[in-house]
Formats: sequence, C-alpha cells, structure tokens
Amino acid sequence: MAMGRQGMSRGGGRGKGKGKFAKGKGKDTRGGRGQLFRRKRFCRFTAEKVKQIDYKDIGVLKEFINENGKIIPARITGTKSRFQRQLGVAIMRARFLALLPYTDLH
Repeated sequence: MAMGRQGMSRGGGRGKGKGKFAKGKGKDTRGGRGQLFRRKRFCRFTAEKVKQIDYKDIGVLKEFINENGKIIPARITGTKSRFQRQLGVAIMRARFLALLPYTDLH
C-alpha cells in the first residue's frame, strides 16, 4: 500500500492554477497604474540626517508603532534597515521604562 502523493496535491507548485508566483495574465490593473497610486517611500531618518535614534524621543517613536502597539515594518514605512534596528531597540527600551505601551490595553 505504498501510494505516492501524486493525487494529493497541496499546492506544491506543480498544479496549473493561479498561485502566489503566477506570471502575467491574472494581474489586476486598476486604471492602468498597477494597484493604486503609491508615493515613493523614503527613510525619514536619512532625510533628517539623524545619527542615532533616542528612546526618550516618544513623539518620533509613536509614529512607528500602530494602534495595537506593534512596530510597523520597514517595508511599509520605508525606513532603512540600520535605522529600523535602532528603532526596534529604542521602542523596546521605551516600553521597558513605561514611556510606551506594550499593547493597546495598557
């Protein structure tokens, strides 16, 4: 009873349907501009020539956490990886000192 897994496909990339990496035809073009109009993201800290992100600067740190208290990823904010790492450390330090909330429930 040694049957192969040919009939039991779980999306291993061998099927003919539209998958995550489907090429061409199935793309959504709204108004001919791709998805929606997206502004070019830029690193705010590079533009302002910031050397180091300070954990005591709560106004800046609050802009990089969402309403649930999670850190917003760099692919959304456009922050460079160097500053994103500094941002994570600064937010964790500010949370530890109760300057920022861990969650929205606090």
